[in-house]
Amino acid sequence: MEDTSKYLIHADVTADGVVERSDVVGAIFGQTEGLLGDELDLRDLRQSQKVGRIDVEISSTAGQSYGHLTIATSLDKVETATLAAALETITRIGPCRADLETTDIEDVRAAKRKEVVDRAKELLETGFDDSVMSTEEILAEVRQHVRVEDVTEYEGFPAGPRVPDSDAVIVVEGRSDVLTLLKYGIKNAIAVEGTNVPDAVADLTRSRTVTAFLDGDRGGDLILEELSQVGEIDYVAFAPAGSSVEELDHHELFAALRNKVPYDAVAGLNTPREAVAATDGSTTPAPPVGEESTSPETASHPDSSDEDEGDASATVEDEPEPESAPTDDPETIYGHAAAVVREGTDRVRFLDADGDVLEEGDAPEAETLLDELETTPSTIVLDDILGQQLLDRMADHDVDRVVARSLGQFVKRPTDVRIYAIDEIAERPPDSQ
Repeated sequence: MEDTSKYLIHADVTADGVVERSDVVGAIFGQTEGLLGDELDLRDLRQSQKVGRIDVEISSTAGQSYGHLTIATSLDKVETATLAAALETITRIGPCRADLETTDIEDVRAAKRKEVVDRAKELLETGFDDSVMSTEEILAEVRQHVRVEDVTEYEGFPAGPRVPDSDAVIVVEGRSDVLTLLKYGIKNAIAVEGTNVPDAVADLTRSRTVTAFLDGDRGGDLILEELSQVGEIDYVAFAPAGSSVEELDHHELFAALRNKVPYDAVAGLNTPREAVAATDGSTTPAPPVGEESTSPETASHPDSSDEDEGDASATVEDEPEPESAPTDDPETIYGHAAAVVREGTDRVRFLDADGDVLEEGDAPEAETLLDELETTPSTIVLDDILGQQLLDRMADHDVDRVVARSLGQFVKRPTDVRIYAIDEIAERPPDSQ
């Protein structure tokens, strides 16, 4: 409802005794019932979503309670002011004498207008591309298009045209990585498209020389861990720290492939990408050209012949799984977040205080599923954008924490729900797991 709200009523509350949020909410509904007639009955307005959730923050000191409440409405000015005045008729909360005073009626649309103005300024500065391509850039783009046309599929996964018959393959993370390698003439790459390595790719690694060429982030480590458990890897290469393979230029890409190391040199390490960067390909170098059937310099360079295209790859021994890696039964909140959000499942998972799954379903049905749960979830993991309405519903149900794919724009954020986007916890789990 708050997506269409117009005003926020702010009021201070004091009570001669110790009261809690539920006491305040109960007093508001009870003592305003019938006061303003049927059309402005607070329960009916709440049910029709013309009035939002009553958000109360209250604390007690020396036998006195002090707090603040906010109510969002989509009523007009007169109705909102009348409702705000009605709050001031409340004289008791629970067994205690009390006083409510409306302090402000905030126009929510003013905040939205400010957001529109700020965004418009940003778009004026960055949203118009005035660049003119040079002749070299035009030719380079045309050449790239010709190479991109070569992208094919192997068992349903993006791959270069040489994957089916090459003695060596390069395993990368996604389709865009395959396209980047094709751009520079490397035609023997195949993408796993996520941390869940498909059987077709795992089987392929057992009969080829395999180089795992991954992004320089935690996701690259996780994919290497998964690939090592289900397939066989010969060599490992990473993009520079914080970079992805698809972002690399010609020089950076071939430098990374030249600096590949045998998988055995990093097996068992928690952060193999750091070890690869530390060796710089020198302490445990890959065999020079002539000691393996193909090499990245000759197998992948745009000027190389088709017969020479390919690269290295390798076998994997069992190694301990990182604590935060997704598993069939994750033991941490980040594990659940990785399994639901990083995998792109479009699902929502409800967890209790011990991290056990209470319920799981489609992300668009999150609000309905939450209302139907008999047990209040402690944590919700959502592979979707977290919006204001769902966030308010979580606050209504006293949810402690939510981890979402990304966060929407909020007019207000409840203080009793901890909110995380998955990228905020990429390198660490959220607090209090």
